[in-house]
Amino acid sequence: MQTPKEQIDELRRKLHECNHNYYVLSQPTVSDFEFDALMRQLTGLEAQYPQYADPNSPSVRVGSDINKNFVQVAHRYPMLSLQNTYSEGEVAEFYNRVKRALNEDFEVVCELKYDGTSISLTYEDGRLSQAVTRGDGKHGDEVTDNVRTVRSIPLVLQGDDFPQNIELRGEILMPWGVFEALNKEREEQEETLFANPRNAASGTLKMQDSKVVASRRLDSYMYYLLGEKLPSDSHYENLQTARRWGLHVSTAVKKCKSLEEIFDFLKYWDAERKELPVATDGVVLKVDSLTQQRNLGYTSKFPRWAIAYKFNPEKALTRLDSVSYQVGRTGAVTPVANLDPVLLSGTTVKRASLYNEDAINALDLHIGDKVYVEKGGEIIPKITGVDKEARFMLGPKVVFAKRCPDCDTPLVRDEGEAVYYCPNSSHCPTQIKGRIEHFVTRKAMNITVGPETINLLYDEGLLKDAADFYALRYDNLIQLDRWAETSARNLLASIEKSKQTPYERVLYALGIRYVGETVAQKLAQAFTDIDSLRQASLEQLTAVEEIGERIAQSVREFFDKPETLAFVGRLCDYGLQFALSEEALAQKTDKLSGLTFVISGVFALHSRDEYKAMIQQNGGKNSGSVSKNTDYVLAGENMGPAKLEKAAKLGVKIIDEQTFLGMLE
Repeated sequence: MQTPKEQIDELRRKLHECNHNYYVLSQPTVSDFEFDALMRQLTGLEAQYPQYADPNSPSVRVGSDINKNFVQVAHRYPMLSLQNTYSEGEVAEFYNRVKRALNEDFEVVCELKYDGTSISLTYEDGRLSQAVTRGDGKHGDEVTDNVRTVRSIPLVLQGDDFPQNIELRGEILMPWGVFEALNKEREEQEETLFANPRNAASGTLKMQDSKVVASRRLDSYMYYLLGEKLPSDSHYENLQTARRWGLHVSTAVKKCKSLEEIFDFLKYWDAERKELPVATDGVVLKVDSLTQQRNLGYTSKFPRWAIAYKFNPEKALTRLDSVSYQVGRTGAVTPVANLDPVLLSGTTVKRASLYNEDAINALDLHIGDKVYVEKGGEIIPKITGVDKEARFMLGPKVVFAKRCPDCDTPLVRDEGEAVYYCPNSSHCPTQIKGRIEHFVTRKAMNITVGPETINLLYDEGLLKDAADFYALRYDNLIQLDRWAETSARNLLASIEKSKQTPYERVLYALGIRYVGETVAQKLAQAFTDIDSLRQASLEQLTAVEEIGERIAQSVREFFDKPETLAFVGRLCDYGLQFALSEEALAQKTDKLSGLTFVISGVFALHSRDEYKAMIQQNGGKNSGSVSKNTDYVLAGENMGPAKLEKAAKLGVKIIDEQTFLGMLE
């Protein structure tokens, strides 16, 4: 006779198998009645013997109604985005670029790009231990309890040949049928509708009640394996192994040996994707060999061994009702077309971007026109044309606004620029609130406050600029409408924690025009404190790698304004980090100061990206091409013959990685 522990283990094994057969293989082996009977038996035994509780029991699939806050955790391996392409020509460019870089045979794996929300799953000893959202690529939110409710994700892997620790990357999706039923229910209850299945899946995954998450019937597809001891050097073979372990891996995967095979795959799925039960927006192409992936390395944003091919967007014809104007945090004014609602790529479109005055004039738009709308990259709706044959009872011609829609200041347009700006940056409410919203974003100061709260604090006179966050007090907040003690203390704690944000992210948070995340990092490395950056000349700024005249001019204009200096001074007084940390400074040297390097080939000791980082960290400069200004070519195996020939012609010294590392000792 079985012990209670043995009965529980056997029931869990049976139910895991039933879940896999139903949700992954779509081949149910028991009836719903039999499944429910087994589940009731298990939950009864678990309640009777709580000492045998297990977070990966099939019974956790129903979720819990206990609310919880999500904890941010660091990704062991960064979750980078993929570079998008939109034509077969760009795919061919990628293929030939890889061919030149590797200089050896390679294969490309094509797989459908599912349009959901990215997830990273960690299994330890075959048991699901952690699930983390993509977040900013470096840190994400732990959503393990919610992911345990997704029935196509195994809580325990099948077989016994999996590594002790393995990470899987994938996509959490909401099937079209579930999405439509959910929106119908929300419409009946007069709630805001989800725009598309991707937003619905993302919002569901971040809900604090896992019982509601379980009711949303999310699905998943896994597309990449990471770890120290992977089954194979082949990405394709690793996917097949993951399927054998019980993970939901798409069958729409093909290993291609030529461009022709790749193009055949793209054409086939561009038509067939419309029959799938979940949303897709393209095909991902990956070099199959993991060794070749490592040798190809990464740019600052994307892997060089993979791209995403986006399907051509669908078009729809609808009526232009009116044009409104939006003001951004930098003062840029963007026209927006308001349309009769139309279904496009599975979502209802009511608005579309018109970009700028030139785009409006090129279309010769009139109110009442029948216009063609499509989604650029399947994300942002845009007007691509006008059906002039359908013009009837035509309204007035669309003319770009002359004054700011928010503060009524006359708009300006700089020579050579396509965009109109509101110059009233100090007193235009929308610009002020936009800069504050940028300041608090996760990649900037990461203060947990949303646009509605920012509007409330601004309207109450508590927030005139982002520096005012650090003057907020508990008594200010607790008096606000619908604010409780917990909300006030959480916001104040988040503001206090933001004072430890590193210098480069503080620079990004300032909202200097053209200074994005990567540029802010380069400026912080070159000018290690705010005073040296504030005093930098145009010449000193443009001497920094990838800092052109436009960015340099914008930085100078920012620090030349008295109100900017006062704003930054207040932030300094509140204790924000306006200098590189001692740890970051300790890693900087000037051993390669004044030297320009070109990296070419495949390396054994470090990746190309690691060598680029070493060069920059030690005061050197990276360049993509050999010229008379190049001091050294750092050469690995299979160095490009064109670079080799040019280096020899110009007399540029070629060194190997051992010699380079010796320069840093």
